[in-house]
Amino acid sequence: MTSKVAYIGGLRTECTHLRSGQTFVTDAPVDNQGKGEAFSPTDLSATSLAACMLTTMGISARNHDIDMDGATADVNKIMASDPRRIARVEVTVRMPKKDYTEIQKKILEAAGRTCPVALSLAAELEQVMVFEW
Repeated sequence: MTSKVAYIGGLRTECTHLRSGQTFVTDAPVDNQGKGEAFSPTDLSATSLAACMLTTMGISARNHDIDMDGATADVNKIMASDPRRIARVEVTVRMPKKDYTEIQKKILEAAGRTCPVALSLAAELEQVMVFEW
């Protein structure tokens, strides 16, 4: 097993990563009866895309001896209704100011765009990925 999730009341869950024992809490968002005091499950989905992109890019960077330490990603999640779902996720990857070659940029962008989360999300979910060099 990967994780265990327990409903702890008040529209919150506690999620435990079984291998490490690390935990975090989710909360329903304010636009869906929650307090918005922690990541919502849909926040986690959108954030997972960015985390996966950076992780996969990091693997490619390591394999190609490219330094990308300090890279960040901003995430914007847009919800739709009827049915309530994530309609669009916008990820802006901000790379550290280094002299990347065009080939290095292509390698890292391809890795980010084809990360496992990106390839696993529904085709109907619009993924907008911007890379700032």
